[in-house]
This record gives sequence, C-alpha cells and structure tokens, in this order.
Amino acid sequence: MKKVIVFDLDETLTETRSLISDEMTILLEELLKKYQICVISGGSFEQFQKQFITILKIDNNQLQSLHLMPTCGTRYYRYKPTMKDWEQVYAENFKPTEKHTIVKALNEGIDEVGYRIQNPKGPLIEDRGSQITYSALGQDALPTQKKVWDPTGEKKRKIRDAVALKIPEYEVRAGGTTSIDVTKQGIDKAYGMKKLMEILNVTKEEILFIGDRLWEGGNDYPVKLMGIDAIPVGGFEHTPWVVRGILAVSE
Repeated sequence: MKKVIVFDLDETLTETRSLISDEMTILLEELLKKYQICVISGGSFEQFQKQFITILKIDNNQLQSLHLMPTCGTRYYRYKPTMKDWEQVYAENFKPTEKHTIVKALNEGIDEVGYRIQNPKGPLIEDRGSQITYSALGQDALPTQKKVWDPTGEKKRKIRDAVALKIPEYEVRAGGTTSIDVTKQGIDKAYGMKKLMEILNVTKEEILFIGDRLWEGGNDYPVKLMGIDAIPVGGFEHTPWVVRGILAVSE
C-alpha cells in the first residue's frame, strides 16, 4: 500500500519555472488529505515557494504532510505549525572554496564546448548553497526558449562531460531542460528518496514517484533504478490524469 507520493517539479508538477495550474493545485490539495506528499527537484527552495507553495490554500495540519526536497534532497524543509513557516531541517552546503572550484570548472567547460550564449536571460550560474546550477540560456529564460535550444540533449551532455572531467570529486549531472547540476558525490534523487524513507520511516514499496525524466540518463532515473515504483509523464499537462487515477483508486 502506498503511503507517500513523490513528484518531480519542473515539467511534472508545473511547467518549467512556472506557476502551478489551478487544476493541479486542487488535485494536490486532495492528495494531501490521503497521502504524505514530497516534491523533489534540482531547483532552490525559493523556486519551490514561487512555483507552488505560496499558491496552496490548505490548513496547517495538511501542510505537515508536505515534504520539500530542493536541490535533489541536499536540503529538506517541513512545515512547523508553531512557527507558521517552513523549517529547514538540514542543508548539506558547499564550503566557499568548493563553490569557487565548481564555478571555475563550469565556466571553463562552457567555453571549451563553445555553447556560451550572448545576452542570457538572467544568471548563467546560480549558487543554491548545496548545489551549483548552470542554465544554458539563463535562469529566467522562457520554457519555450529552453525546449528549442537543445531538443536532443546533445549540447547539455557535451557540457556535462567537459565539466565532469575537471571536477571528478563532485557529482555533475544533466538536470532540467537546459541545466547542469553539481553536487557532492553520490547526490541524486535516489539519495533524496533514501533520506525521505529515513525521515518518514517508510519502505520503498510504500512510495510512488511521478516524473518526466525516468529514462536512462534522465535525472529521475536513479529513483526508478533503486526499485521505487514510478509513473512517467510526458509533461506537466499529463500529471493531472495520473493524479485523478490515484485518487479514484484510493476512494
């Protein structure tokens, strides 16, 4: 029996770096009445707040069933009623010297493969504390722009490979549509799921994961590889259908 439903964020729960839809908000609120819900993504906590947390209209008791794992689970937030706010339970942040090494490798790798664009939409490299993220078109590029820049993923793979050779002591992964994420070694969404299992005292058989990149090489694939049941979606537009099915079965 499933006790926990886990969602990827971009292109699963919402469109990339966009607000959650009214339809998905209502469905998520219904799910929270029956399950523990976790959202895990390479994005920052601030991005979680912007895309869906502040939009939810649920009481404090239900918020306690929502678990937030930004930066692939290197940070964990849970709602604390006494604070009436989200509490950071842990954060596995980089040291300043580590950040310098990673940013230097990213800049060198981007220039080596020749994919540095002119006039990016926002910062190319973002310090998320426990993760450093490179966005090829800039952090604020529109989802439509991101989808056409690298439809096959070849550009992103070349950048990832070039950077990974420079900093083998770190985990370098192709993240979202145009992003490269750098974390400490061994950090991926499977790591986040293992932390969640410890926190909630559940087994992997009690978790259901929903994501858009469950294929081999996708950033959701490590969850599938560890044996957690997973439902792939073709994009955020398909997720409401999946959730309706879960709610219908649980009635």
